[in-house]
Amino acid sequence: MAAKWLPVFSMVWVFFWGSASSGNVLVWPADDSHWINMKSITNELTARGHRVTVLLPSFFRTIDPSEPSPFQIEVISTPFSKAEMEDLLQNMLYLMTYDIHELSYWEFFNKLSDIITTTMYRQKTFCQMAVTNEKLLEKMESAGFDVLLSDPLFPCAELLAQKLQIPFIYTYRFSAGNTVERLCGGMPAPPSYVPASMNALTDRMCFKERLQNMLFYLSQDVFFHHVVYKDWHKFYSDVLGRPTTLCEVMGKAEIWLIRTYWDFEFPRPFLPNFEFVGGLHCQPAKPLPEEMEKFVQSSGEHGIVVFSLGSMIKNLTEEKGNMIALALSQLPQKVLWRYKGKRPDTLGANTRLYDWIPQNDLLGHPKTKAFITHGGTNGIYEAIYHGVPMVGIPMFADQPDNVVHMKAKGMAVQLDIHTMKTEDLVDAVNTVIHNATYKENAMRLSRIHHDQPIKPLDRAVFWIEFVMRHKGAKHLRAAAHHLTWYQYHSLDVIAFLISCMAVFIFIAVKCCSYFCRKCGRIIRKTKTE
Repeated sequence: MAAKWLPVFSMVWVFFWGSASSGNVLVWPADDSHWINMKSITNELTARGHRVTVLLPSFFRTIDPSEPSPFQIEVISTPFSKAEMEDLLQNMLYLMTYDIHELSYWEFFNKLSDIITTTMYRQKTFCQMAVTNEKLLEKMESAGFDVLLSDPLFPCAELLAQKLQIPFIYTYRFSAGNTVERLCGGMPAPPSYVPASMNALTDRMCFKERLQNMLFYLSQDVFFHHVVYKDWHKFYSDVLGRPTTLCEVMGKAEIWLIRTYWDFEFPRPFLPNFEFVGGLHCQPAKPLPEEMEKFVQSSGEHGIVVFSLGSMIKNLTEEKGNMIALALSQLPQKVLWRYKGKRPDTLGANTRLYDWIPQNDLLGHPKTKAFITHGGTNGIYEAIYHGVPMVGIPMFADQPDNVVHMKAKGMAVQLDIHTMKTEDLVDAVNTVIHNATYKENAMRLSRIHHDQPIKPLDRAVFWIEFVMRHKGAKHLRAAAHHLTWYQYHSLDVIAFLISCMAVFIFIAVKCCSYFCRKCGRIIRKTKTE
């Protein structure tokens, strides 16, 4: 009987004793899919009685400030339009999806650097308009915010928090090569078994892969700190009026809410102020729209396949679209395909196209047999939540890395969008549906995900409220933040010990040499006499 009521008592404790009394939260979000997780947190905070203010640039695409919202939205006007930012995003996606296979390394690197430089210039302009706007700062100070919640995809939130003198919390998935969390957050990441993000490796690496992993770590550190963030160090120093770096300021984050969990991650060391809250946006499936439910029910015993390449991929080339549609037409299952491109000529009667689908609700439907996905973290967690095996077709960014994780855990088959043929896609879908191990592994990961004492969303909100209650969480921050890079790796200690050893060996050699010469002279003198 006690075990039966334990979850109820746990939730009561989290809701009542774990809450802060009507806090005031400032939110600095990132766009597109990053907002989905942030929105779940902000909605939960408002539901618990906290006041939430979201600070947006005028070029933010995902939120429409004119629509009703449970939180207050503060828009900062910038000289850049949403259309300009959309074009820049599509250029980057095309570069990382298609050009990467056509261009030489240096051509790709130069194009990517140009796009990143432009993006960072626009973000820095927005940042400057926010942290140097005295009227806005006075308004923010008078609001009396208790904490700032940020997705550190782009810098600035931590600078604003320093200006307002309030604690701040990060919520995000990763940085390329784990750069930010390693160098700025102090997160341990031994390259021998912790694969760098976006490197598409597992935690079981051979010598060649460990070498690749080490070089990837180093190249990402150089790229991000000397290309991506190179202009931000002086900017932060100028704004704060003291010498500093972007990484030093980011390291002052009280809590890092990482949007993964041990159902997804490989085992690795972490710090007390890092919390894994993967799948916080996942929910039980709700009923489908009537027309969609009829189509799903018409699938009979074969069930359905859900197919989505995410919201950022607007369309595919006509050739790819026809190849995929032909493959889908050969499946006995009904297919619901989120696709905005030109209707493929080879589209089968079993496949329907939608501009948008209720993905979570479809994955939670009892007739869903498989999920064809680009490998975005949000979609992967919805599949884990509902125990649905996947066919991963990664396109860019963290997607190859995500699919490799799921493949290593036995829940997915991976395909290459550039080389796959019709029969490859058909075989992959049939494999994850008819090979029982994929469903078994999907259900195993789902059980791990659900077997937590507190739900991910409740845990994320708890730590936000914890920081509000205690005005920070300095007691959880490792002393690594007070060490230089050479002190952190004990290079000064190693150098001292090597020096001592060298001096000892030098003295020992000299002493031995001296005594050998002395003994030699005595022996020669004795023989002469």
